[in-house]
Amino acid sequence: MAHTTRLLFVAGAARAGSYNKRLARLGAEIANANGIHSAFADLGDYPDDAFDYVILSQTLQAMGVPREVLRQKGTPYDELGLGDPKWTDAQLIDFMLQHPILINRPIVVTPLATRLCRPSELVLDILPRPQQGAFAKEDGEAVIDAKGQRVGKS
Repeated sequence: MAHTTRLLFVAGAARAGSYNKRLARLGAEIANANGIHSAFADLGDYPDDAFDYVILSQTLQAMGVPREVLRQKGTPYDELGLGDPKWTDAQLIDFMLQHPILINRPIVVTPLATRLCRPSELVLDILPRPQQGAFAKEDGEAVIDAKGQRVGKS
């Protein structure tokens, strides 16, 4: 039986025009354009407790260091003293669950890797198949040309 790659792009910002939601949707569009079945999910459409410790812990463990996903700007990061190395990964995950705004997004999981995909073109490095056509970032900046080659990257 052939294995079919499927991807889920998840965002959870409360703002209607959220940059994270746009990035996650764009990631799903990139994957679909390359023949990889993918979907977009907005955590705002689910109950607050749907994103639990186990899911977050497994996702962050796949990435490596949970501390690297912590968002600082516009969050209680400083107020909570999260820059202090005394906090264990488990404690940081608890803080993220208590204050979801601390989680930098979008986090994309593919068979190749789990990665924070900011900027959005980082998703191209973890797709199971290379980009097959032109791709531009959400601001219109070209990243991949019509031949599937990176633009401006040596």
